[in-house]
Amino acid sequence: MTIADVAITALSVVLVALVAAGAVPALVALFHFLAIPFHAWINHYGKARPTTPRVAIVIPAWNEGLVIGTTIDRLLQLDYPRDRLRICVVDDASTDDTPDVVRDRAERHPGVVVHMRREQGGEGKAHTLNHGIRTLLQDDWMEALLIMDADVIYRRDSLRKMTRHLADPEVGAVTGYVREGSATKNAVTRFIAFEYVLAQIASRRAQNVVGAVACLAGGAQLHTRENIEALGGAIDTTTLAEDTVTTFETQLGGRKVVFDPHAVVLAEEPPSLDALWKQRLRWGRGNVQLTIRSRRIWFRPSKVHGLGSLAFGLSWFSVFLLPAFMIGASVGLIGLYLLDSDLATVVFRALWIVVGCAYVFSMAFAAQLDPEIGRIAWREILLFPGIISLVVMVAAFYPGLVDGWLLDLLGVDMTPALRTTFDLASYAWISLSMLAAWGVRHVDRTRARWLTVPLLYLVGFGPVLCAVTFAAYVAEARRLDRVWEKTEKTGRVAG
Repeated sequence: MTIADVAITALSVVLVALVAAGAVPALVALFHFLAIPFHAWINHYGKARPTTPRVAIVIPAWNEGLVIGTTIDRLLQLDYPRDRLRICVVDDASTDDTPDVVRDRAERHPGVVVHMRREQGGEGKAHTLNHGIRTLLQDDWMEALLIMDADVIYRRDSLRKMTRHLADPEVGAVTGYVREGSATKNAVTRFIAFEYVLAQIASRRAQNVVGAVACLAGGAQLHTRENIEALGGAIDTTTLAEDTVTTFETQLGGRKVVFDPHAVVLAEEPPSLDALWKQRLRWGRGNVQLTIRSRRIWFRPSKVHGLGSLAFGLSWFSVFLLPAFMIGASVGLIGLYLLDSDLATVVFRALWIVVGCAYVFSMAFAAQLDPEIGRIAWREILLFPGIISLVVMVAAFYPGLVDGWLLDLLGVDMTPALRTTFDLASYAWISLSMLAAWGVRHVDRTRARWLTVPLLYLVGFGPVLCAVTFAAYVAEARRLDRVWEKTEKTGRVAG
């Protein structure tokens, strides 16, 4: 064997490894769904007991006049002792009628609804929260702190379902299932609704099983007073992921974080792709910051917390590095094609068979976790990866079927050049789908935004999320300003 042969063999091994790595996120997702049934036995319900600590609810609000009144009214209807509830709205120097709406409720419910005004605002959600938290910690009344958003609607029993876990002194914080709750849904909000099924009642159930939770939902995080004090009496303000940082620091301190899928709260989510992109870019940048900040934690098991476990690390990085896995898979396939087209075909089929089987199982399973969302968003469930990706998947399962059918339909003969073009396009689409998703977002910002929905179904919602993550890498690498862009709320939540 010549040196050239050895080099080609070594390069082929590296390229195959890149393609194989592309299956890791799908396999980790499959692991999550296989772990969910164990939540029937490995959960925190055995240590939960009915308990009603004095709960202070902190709501950061900047120009939330359209939603804050309804939010307060619904909180007052909670199945929870009124004398053990205090609703504190931290008004971040609002310029609309937010102060008037909150003062009206405070006058009607003295001692229960409290208006806190910051005269100089604009510093972001974490600073607004800390203003309220510092005030609440000045006396001994508060025993637990609920942090929520101004547009979130709690179901009547949600707070009780969260506080029951605080009967266990080892628990520091509890989070619930934030469900997309827009009264009038469109394709974007239906995609988000199903994504929340995947990211919350699926993934966080699995995280309960493995013993580490990734994030306390920003609109539904309940802390013990002791946990807040252990965190320094304030929420982190150094990143754009204050809720995830708080989740990590709670567990690093040896206190448990519990996700309760039965504590359901409804939230208004962005109705347009452009608004969603801005929201998720902020989240993505926060995750980049946290990942770097936590570099000494990853894959280092600890007796104190589960964040360093192999299972949690794979769960985190399978999502965080998904764009890198996708690009690597395309590079590997195209490289193998240039070296040996037969090997590329075999590896391509193997990748998509693994990913396809994991996808079908995961989507079918997830649709059953929230049957109502499954009925509403059935199109979005089927087309989550996009029509083009589904065509590529079918082409991998049944070689010659898709391209043969298309060519017969068009009356075109399959030539070697056309075969090469079809194969390379299929290999490249794995990563180019993110570029296409970026393009769809820009269409949504033009007068041709009516094309957004058909293009979104064509390209897929999954590639959009991956594209945002990649954009977060770029934004952090360029050290762009860390601006908190508020998502506009209009009071469209259905109670």
